[in-house]
Amino acid sequence: MAGEQHIHQQIDALEREIAHLAHQKELEPDGALQALYTEELAALAAEVKALKGALAAMAGDPTSVPGAEAASAKAVIDEHAAILEVRSGTGGDEAALFAGELLTMYLRYAEKSGWRAEQVNRSQGNMGGVKQATVELKGANAYTLLKNESGVHRVQRVPATEAGGRIHTSTATVAVLPVVAKVEVELRPDDLKWDFFRAGGHGGQNVNKVSTAVRLTHIPTGVVVECQEERFQGKNREKALAILASRLYSEMQTQQVGSISQLRASQVGTGERVEKIRTYNFPQDRVTDHRVKVSWHNIPAILAGDIGHILTSTASL
Repeated sequence: MAGEQHIHQQIDALEREIAHLAHQKELEPDGALQALYTEELAALAAEVKALKGALAAMAGDPTSVPGAEAASAKAVIDEHAAILEVRSGTGGDEAALFAGELLTMYLRYAEKSGWRAEQVNRSQGNMGGVKQATVELKGANAYTLLKNESGVHRVQRVPATEAGGRIHTSTATVAVLPVVAKVEVELRPDDLKWDFFRAGGHGGQNVNKVSTAVRLTHIPTGVVVECQEERFQGKNREKALAILASRLYSEMQTQQVGSISQLRASQVGTGERVEKIRTYNFPQDRVTDHRVKVSWHNIPAILAGDIGHILTSTASL
């Protein structure tokens, strides 16, 4: 069966990684790094055990694959936790710069609100911008307050790279996902493709020695999740699964379907200007939400995290 073959391939890849890390551990003189290897090896061994359990279940009943049941669209949502994803859209470097400003805006609002922010993944653009970033926010009514921020945000201004003083229009996409219980969105092991790579940037001494970063692809829908901020691959795998479940559940709500198998491959917006929910017009110092048809002024304060009044205005959407 194709499903069994895919799981066997996953097990083989994990066992090769275990052998590689075990060898690296033997060569590592640093006791602290040896402890990191030990923890990582234990996490990978647990993953292999779980996959072998899935194979055993399939052998007992060809139709019995853990997680094969249809996911319920009536999941229990944690209103005090949200997964925020920001991506640059149309506009090149200027779009990446704007995406970075939006990310900072939400993080500053989170700080003012006393929320805890934990970065999951971040891909830098040129000139200090952000191509893509994922952050988990935990605090009072985090999801309730931010859920209507999802959509395309448009900026109109003269970019720093524009010598002629012309106003450009660029976009960034924002997705706010609910955090749902794992049991509510069950995933077939053979529908998951795992890739492992070495994380970049900060993260400790083991960053350049161990493939701790993960990329998880949900094969039927093409949804991809990356996680590289944890120091151990096992923790990154766990977080990637949780974010994938949240994204699939959010798509189920959007498409009004009752199971993962009914999902059409899609992403939150395409970044095209026509899909905008909000415009940040710098020449007129005006932010307009096109859904509630309300405008606000003082863009510097808004991008500094003063967005409580905006969230209140869109709360009824």
